[in-house]
Order: sequence, then C-alpha cells, then structure tokens
Amino acid sequence: MARYTGASCRACRRENLKLFLKGDRCYSDKCSFERRSYSPGQHGQNRFRKVSDYAVQLREKQKVKHMYGMLEKQFRRYFHMADQAKGVTGENLLIMLERRLDNTVYRLGFASSRDQARQLIRHNHFTVNGKKINIPSYFVCEGDVISLKEKSRSNEMIKDNLEGAARRGVPSWIELDQKNFQGTVKAMPNREEITLPIHEQLIVELYSK
Repeated sequence: MARYTGASCRACRRENLKLFLKGDRCYSDKCSFERRSYSPGQHGQNRFRKVSDYAVQLREKQKVKHMYGMLEKQFRRYFHMADQAKGVTGENLLIMLERRLDNTVYRLGFASSRDQARQLIRHNHFTVNGKKINIPSYFVCEGDVISLKEKSRSNEMIKDNLEGAARRGVPSWIELDQKNFQGTVKAMPNREEITLPIHEQLIVELYSK
C-alpha cells in the first residue's frame, strides 16, 4: 500500500493551514504549525512571491490529498470516477473521499487521525455489516454498520479516542453508538455537511487543463 511518508507537520506548514494529521498533538502546544506557522525550509519566512493561478490550483489539490492521506495516482483515479458520475464533479469527488472507510472510522471518533484509522482497519479491528473489511478505501453505503471487533473494545487508545471525539463532533450523516462501539451510516454525505476549508472547483480546473 503506497502512502505518504514525509513529515506531517511540514505538510500543514506548506499549505498554511492546520490539517490535523497527527491527532491529539494538533490540539496541543506541541503543534508545529502553531509554533512555526510559516513555510518550511531555509527561506520559509521570506517567501513573498507572486502566486499564479496554476499554483493556487495545485496547492488546493495537494492540501486535499494530504487531508485524506492519498497519493497522486489514486487521487486522480477518484477524480475521473467523479467526473464520469452524474452531478457536479467537485462535489462528487468530496463525497467519494468522505465515504472511504478510513475517513468514516475517523469521523466516528474511533481514531484520532485518518492515518491511525487506516492502520486500525488494516489490522482487522473493524467489521462492516458483520463482515471483516481491512481495505481503508472501501466505500460505505447508506445503512452500513461499522463495528469495532469484540476483542478490540478493551484497547485503551481507542477508548481515549472515543472520549475525545466530542471535540471534533460527529457529522449528521453517521451516528455513533459509543456504548456498543459501532456507527451507522444514516445517509450519504452531502456538500453542506463537509465543513473542511476546501475549494473543490480549483481541483476541477486543474485537472481539466
């Protein structure tokens, strides 16, 4: 499984936005973006150059890729799928990204970051409708029930994550049953429920060139 192995905090500084890639650390005083909110590199504090339209579009795409933990090949494939589907391409893309199982597990609060959610899924901690699913890119559908396996419910890290989930909140399109360690997909996400600072039209413009 290909994945980004660079410094997460460096990505936040490069995009000039806190992407919450390291879970609880992003909410603490140890957050690198809070301590050094300028571009990384030797001349990061002195970068005052004119930015082209292409650069703005590219940075928007890179930001969304970092948010959802994806590399270029997979992200571009998602864009083509969104472009071929009915509806608005940019909105289709975001909805597909939200429907990924690793994102859903993160949104429910079982993991403190999407990276951690991806690892938990790979290690067989979750089932979907009672069946073992260890593919982070699996698309959830309306009515799906995501459950933490019985043997994993004593995991202190996951318990701590659930207790801290109230800080982020759970989107209205999914419902968390914390007592039974499971979540239900009540409906498909829509654009209004995706409150992340994303301008998807810039990504569409970039790939449409």
